[in-house]
Amino acid sequence: MDLHTMTQSLVTLAEDNMAFFSSQGPGETARRLSGVFAGIREQALGLEPALGRLLSVAHLFDLDAETPANGYRSLVHTARCCLAHLLHKSRYVASNRRSIFFRTSHNLAELEAYLAALTQLRALAYYAQHLLATNQPGGLFFEGDEGLTADFLREYVTLHKGCFYGRCLGFQFTPAIRPFLQTISIGLVSFGEHYKRKETGLGVTASSLFTSGRFAIDPELRGAEFERIIQNLDVHFWKAFWNITEIEVLSSLANMTSTTVRVSRLLSLPPEAFEMPLTADPKLTVTISPPLAHTGPGPVLVRLISYDLREGQDSKELNSLVKSEGPRSLELRPRPQQAPRSQSLVVHIHGGGFVAQTSKSHEPYLKSWAQELGTPILSIDYSLAPEAPFPRALEECFYAYCWAVKHCALLGSTGERICLAGDSAGGNLCFTMSLRAAAFGVRVPDGIMAAYPATMLQSTASPSRLLSLMDPLLPLSVLTKCVSAYAGGEIEDHSDPNQKALGMMGLVQRDTALLFRDLRLGASSWLHSFLDLSGHKSHTNSVPMAEPMRRSVSEAALAQPEGPLGTDSFKSLTLHDLSLKGNSDTSGSPELSLSAETLGPSMPSNVNFLPGPDVRKDAKAPGELRAKDRGQGVLANFPEGFHPRRASQGPTRMPIYSSPIVKNPFMSPLLAPDSMLQSLPPVHIVACALDPMLDDSVMFARRLRGLGKPVTLCVVEDLPHGFLSLAALCRETRQAAALCVERIRLILTQPAAPAAPTAPAAPTEPRV
Repeated sequence: MDLHTMTQSLVTLAEDNMAFFSSQGPGETARRLSGVFAGIREQALGLEPALGRLLSVAHLFDLDAETPANGYRSLVHTARCCLAHLLHKSRYVASNRRSIFFRTSHNLAELEAYLAALTQLRALAYYAQHLLATNQPGGLFFEGDEGLTADFLREYVTLHKGCFYGRCLGFQFTPAIRPFLQTISIGLVSFGEHYKRKETGLGVTASSLFTSGRFAIDPELRGAEFERIIQNLDVHFWKAFWNITEIEVLSSLANMTSTTVRVSRLLSLPPEAFEMPLTADPKLTVTISPPLAHTGPGPVLVRLISYDLREGQDSKELNSLVKSEGPRSLELRPRPQQAPRSQSLVVHIHGGGFVAQTSKSHEPYLKSWAQELGTPILSIDYSLAPEAPFPRALEECFYAYCWAVKHCALLGSTGERICLAGDSAGGNLCFTMSLRAAAFGVRVPDGIMAAYPATMLQSTASPSRLLSLMDPLLPLSVLTKCVSAYAGGEIEDHSDPNQKALGMMGLVQRDTALLFRDLRLGASSWLHSFLDLSGHKSHTNSVPMAEPMRRSVSEAALAQPEGPLGTDSFKSLTLHDLSLKGNSDTSGSPELSLSAETLGPSMPSNVNFLPGPDVRKDAKAPGELRAKDRGQGVLANFPEGFHPRRASQGPTRMPIYSSPIVKNPFMSPLLAPDSMLQSLPPVHIVACALDPMLDDSVMFARRLRGLGKPVTLCVVEDLPHGFLSLAALCRETRQAAALCVERIRLILTQPAAPAAPTAPAAPTEPRV
C-alpha cells in the first residue's frame, strides 16, 4: 500500500470512529477516544506531505541503485510502520467498538501511545527537511554553521521519548525482536532503580522492589523511567549494565548454548617492542612499541578461538602467554593429531561503545565463525573508556594486530590472508587501525568486514541519527556520553568510594542478583498490582472517580514546561573540506610521534594523532553568528499550530563534546582526507536500515567508492544495532550474521593482489 492510500484509509477510519464516539454521550472515555482519533487524523494529514518530500529526494543519497538505503528512507519507513499500526488498530476499533468484549481501556491506551509516537515522527520529518535544506548536496550529516549545529542538537534532545519505550517499544523492528526488547527494557529500568538508590546512598527497600515489579506490567511507567535513565544516568551506569553478560553465570549459560570449540584461550601479550618488516621494502623494519597512552606500558589481552586444535596452538611459547580465567579458561582437549595451520586468520575487535564488553561478550558468535570459516580468530580485549580514553584502545589494537601478523604461526595460521572484522565501535577501530598500519608502512589486512560501524564521532545530526529518539539500544544521549568518555571528556563520578572497593564486576554481580529478585517479585505480585491500580482510586492523591482511566504518561508530558535551550557551539568540519585537503600535496615528512598533549606525561609512540592547529580564517566565533540565523533556529521549520511533545524528565545530561579530538581521522575515519583513505584495503560493510548509525556506513562507503576503492555495502532490514550479539535469537538475526560470515569468507578466499610499493609516511592531518 502506497503512502497516500495508507494515509487516506487511516483518515477515513479515524473520522468514522471519531463520529461514533462523539455520539456516545458526555462520558470521559468516549471524549478521549473521539479526541485521539481527531489527533490521528490531524497528524496523518500533516505527516503525509513531509514524508512525500523526503521520498522524492531520498534516492539522491543512496550508494548506488542496487543499495537503496539512507537515513531519509529509514525515517519514512519508520513513519509508515507507525501509520500501518494505527491503521490496523483503527480497523479493529471500527469492527469491535459495539462488542461487550471490547477492551476500552487497553485500546485507548495503545491509541494514545501511538498517537504520541506519530506526533514525534512528524517532528522528526520536519527536522529531516531542515537537514535536507541545510546540508551540502549529497551530504547526510548536518553542516550548518557551528552555532546552529549546537542549537539543532539541543532542540532535538528536548523531544519527548517515553512514548517510544512503553507500548510502542520496538514497533519498527521485526516482531521476533520485540519480546527481547521488552525484556531488556524491564531489566534496564529495574537495574536503573537500584543504581539510582546506590548513588543516593539509599538501600533496597520493599517499596523500591515493588516499584521495580510494577515496571513489568505498566508500559507508561516503564517508558517514563526508561526516558529518565537514558537522559540522566552517566556512562558508568551504561558500562555496568552492558557488562552484565560478563558475569560468570550468564556467560556460562551463553557458552552452553554456543558452538563447542577446541581452543578458547585468553592470552596476555607482554609490553615488549618488536620489529616489523616494511611492505615497501621487507629488508627494512619499523619498531612496534607497546601501548603507552595515559597509563604507560602494559600487557594487551587477546582471546584465541579455534574450532580445531591446529599446529602451534599448544606450543610452549603460546602456553606461556595464557592468562587464567578460572575453571573455564581453557577449552583445550587432547587429540591424537593436530590439524594443519590454516592459510587465513581473522582478527576481531568487539563493540560496546568504547566503554563496555570484552571478547567474552562476543564469544558465542565468534565460536560459530570459527566453525563456519575453519580459521583461527584472535579477538582483542582493548582497554575501555573512560578509564582509558583515546588513543589507548587504538594503540592496543594496533599492537595486538602487529603481534598477530608476526606470530601467526603460534595462532595456528600461515597468515597468507588476514581479515579484520569488528562491529560498532570495533568497526571504527578496524578502520582506524588499518589507517595506522598504513602510516607505519607495515602490512595492512587483506580486507575489512565492519558491521554497523561508527565512522563519525563528532556531535552532529543526520537523518538516521534522528532515529535515536526511539531506538532503545542506541539513544543519542547514550551515544554522546560514550563518545565523550572515549574522547577523554570530563566524566562525572557520583559513586561511593566504598562501592568502588567491590570493583565493577562485583557491583554488576550484586546488582544483577537484585534485578533477578525484582523480576521474581514482579511475577509473583501481578494480581496485587492490578488490584492496586483500582484500589487506589479512592485515595486523595489518585485520579478522580469521574475518570475511568488514569492519564497516560504521554498526556502528562504535554503539561510540562519546556526547558531552556542551550547555546553552546562547536566547530564544524565538512566532508567537502576534507576532500579538498586530501587531494592536496603535503610537503615534508612529519615525525611519527604522539603528541604529549594527547598522552599527558607518557612518551610518544610513533604516530601523531592530533589534528593540526585551526587554519580556517573564515570560521565564525560563536558570538559572531548572524542574528538572522540565530533567530530562526529550527523551530521555524514547524508549521503553524504544530507543537511536538517535550520531555518531562528535566535537564538532559548529554554532553555535546566540542574538543577537536573528535574530528581526528583516527577517531572519525569519515573525516579522514582522501590521501589516508586511499591506503585502506577492500571494505565490506553490513549495516542496519533502522540503525541510527546507518548514515555513517552510507557516507563512508560513498567516500571510498568516490576514490575508486573496492567497497560493498549490504543493508539488512528491520533489525536493530548490535544484531551480531542477537544471532541466536531469531531467523532474521541468523541470516544477518551469516551475511557477515559470507563477507569475511570473501576476503579470505580472494587471491592476494600485488601490493603497490609505498613508503611509510605520517597521515595527512585534516583541516580544522
